[in-house]
Amino acid sequence: MATSTAPSSSSLTLSQSLSKSLSISPSFSAISPHPHRISLPTLSLSTTSLKCSRRVGSRAAAIRASSSAVDVEEKTETGLVEKSVNTIRFLAIDAVEKANSGHPGLPMGCAPMGHILYDEIMKYNPKNPYWFNRDRFVLSAGHGCMLQYALLHLAGYDSVKEEDLKSFRQWGSKTPGHPENFETPGIEVTTGPLGQGVANAVGLAVAEKHLAARFNKPGSEIVDHYTYVILGDGCQMEGISNEACSLASHWGLGKLIAFYDDNHISIDGDTAIAFTESVDKRFEGLGWHVIWVKNGNTGYDEIRAAIEEAKAVTDKPTLIKVTTTIGFGSPNKANSYSVHGSALGAKEVDATRKNLGWPHEPFHVPEDVKKHWSHHTPEGAALEAEWNTKFAEYEKKYKEEAQELKSLISGELPVGWEKALPNYTPETPGDSTRNLSQTNLNALAKVLPGLLGGSADLASSNMTLLKMFGDFQKDTPEERNVRFGVREHGMGAICNGIALHSPGLIPYCATFFVFTDYMRAAMRLSALCEAGVIYVMTHDSIGLGEDGPTHQPIEHIASFRAMPNILMLRPADGNETAGAYKVAVLNRKRPSVLALSRQKLPNLPGTSIEGVEKGGYIITDNSSGNKPDIILIGTGSELEIAAKAADELRKSGKTVRVVSFVSWELFDEQSAAYKESVLPADVSARVSIEAGTTFGWEKIVGSKGKAIGVDHFGASAPADKIYKEFGLTVEAVIAAAKALC
Repeated sequence: MATSTAPSSSSLTLSQSLSKSLSISPSFSAISPHPHRISLPTLSLSTTSLKCSRRVGSRAAAIRASSSAVDVEEKTETGLVEKSVNTIRFLAIDAVEKANSGHPGLPMGCAPMGHILYDEIMKYNPKNPYWFNRDRFVLSAGHGCMLQYALLHLAGYDSVKEEDLKSFRQWGSKTPGHPENFETPGIEVTTGPLGQGVANAVGLAVAEKHLAARFNKPGSEIVDHYTYVILGDGCQMEGISNEACSLASHWGLGKLIAFYDDNHISIDGDTAIAFTESVDKRFEGLGWHVIWVKNGNTGYDEIRAAIEEAKAVTDKPTLIKVTTTIGFGSPNKANSYSVHGSALGAKEVDATRKNLGWPHEPFHVPEDVKKHWSHHTPEGAALEAEWNTKFAEYEKKYKEEAQELKSLISGELPVGWEKALPNYTPETPGDSTRNLSQTNLNALAKVLPGLLGGSADLASSNMTLLKMFGDFQKDTPEERNVRFGVREHGMGAICNGIALHSPGLIPYCATFFVFTDYMRAAMRLSALCEAGVIYVMTHDSIGLGEDGPTHQPIEHIASFRAMPNILMLRPADGNETAGAYKVAVLNRKRPSVLALSRQKLPNLPGTSIEGVEKGGYIITDNSSGNKPDIILIGTGSELEIAAKAADELRKSGKTVRVVSFVSWELFDEQSAAYKESVLPADVSARVSIEAGTTFGWEKIVGSKGKAIGVDHFGASAPADKIYKEFGLTVEAVIAAAKALC
């Protein structure tokens, strides 16, 4: 990212280049940033509220001036609030109706809290959705995305124009059926699978707390923003939400405020059929501050007061349970499952218009509502400009810290960072790739300021501790070892949130490879939402030995090779492990899975970091003219077996090429000429060996080749014994090769 030498323009360029964030900064406490915002009298408010909303001072002044004046102003303002809320409702109703597809119920019920958040509470710049210090908002109940699209439209985001609302859920639109951060600027994370969003929100809040602890100075709090999330009954039922929310409290994420849309309706009907727990008590047990807004339909003051109370609690996250009516305003479908996931229908739309006194045509935004919301564009620009000025002053005082924060905001990697990666020779003592991984992680942590992460209670086995740092905890949030506990699913989703907070944050997380089954949904969303999480997966095969088939991955490698936009890497030794990390760090919009061995492996001749970047490459070859008699292909721990088999075959006069196939995805991206130089089409005699399913290998070895692998569950025994019994041996490769050439 280019930067200017002048501090003010430097920080302006910085903020304009950002990738997802907003703020509520103490610098705004003296002057109200939102003079236009609608408000009603609220309960007594703390000084914290003065920093967050203009309505405190103006309303207090109005109350002191005259009670009758308050009554008049209150009536007028309430009318405009209700008109704005109904605008949100009907934009959602009309979009779903036009598409004949979607979920109108949640936007109709959550419109009041959505309005208050986007119009009165949150700080953002509609013309720069990626301003760093913006507040973050996550709609965990992503099926109700027309709520967020309507809010973005009213707030002035260029990504959601009227024509975009009219093309809801249509081909090529910016308003897809669930929120997609890669499609619609203003959307922070991709949500839809329930519970993922609230876990992402925890990750966003982790990132804010971590960066604030590292970079804020007395009088210079340049990292200062909130994370808000709306989640529903479905999110509450999914186990991932409990995993993530348990950690949120443990970490003391006081700037995480969650709104629970308590409407008691899911697809199958009233939640009483399957969900009768006390969510309040569960969250209190988790350690959250809990508030109940009993009237979420029209209780604007209750919602405002709850937010103010939540902000006053700084040592723990807050859950605001907002009891709403799903499909509020619909005479015949409100408070029923029929309004959850389908259009109201023309007759019910007309009835709802009459019931809520909405005489306007579809997609109409009344002029007074439009005028009111138009203030967000200049105010957002002013907020960003003020932050830029503040950052310029910070930069003068703390040049080194400012440069580091700039890199985290822009995603620009330090020059020469890759030189920190270790190199190995065949004379270097062998080691497991999980141990080699730890060496790489610790080398990279010294040169990559955004690298942080941890394990699901397996750090000493996954070998993922950063030795020069302590633990990220409630009172030490500046540290970079993250303890996730036994919570794989929550761990993956939290890392997605961290990755999507700022481009320069590089989160990694670890567990045994087989336990990717517990977090596959989060990993799939990593790939979908372009979150460059590094998944450090150890104990990658039957080679883990005695723990047996419950812990031995078989189909896992193939499953990730089948997943779009994710790199599956299985390094064979030290150089390849270093190469895998180089690839993973460079791929900031594509997650990487590193499958690492428990058992020791030798450092092989011919392996290289550069070779890994090609995905597949030749490590040894005694042929000429690109015409070997046989090509042996291996990955990970089985590359050694292929190399040993090649040595034996050459003794009998065969010309043998050995290819390391670390990553199918990277190899597929190479030029046709390069692929031909590694796997010539005229050479059909090919044998692959990998300690996993043979599914998919025909693509590499061809119909005339042979794939050696494991197409059944593993067994409990020492690794060497399992390999022998399952036929993953040098002898098996030699026999297969001789049968082909």
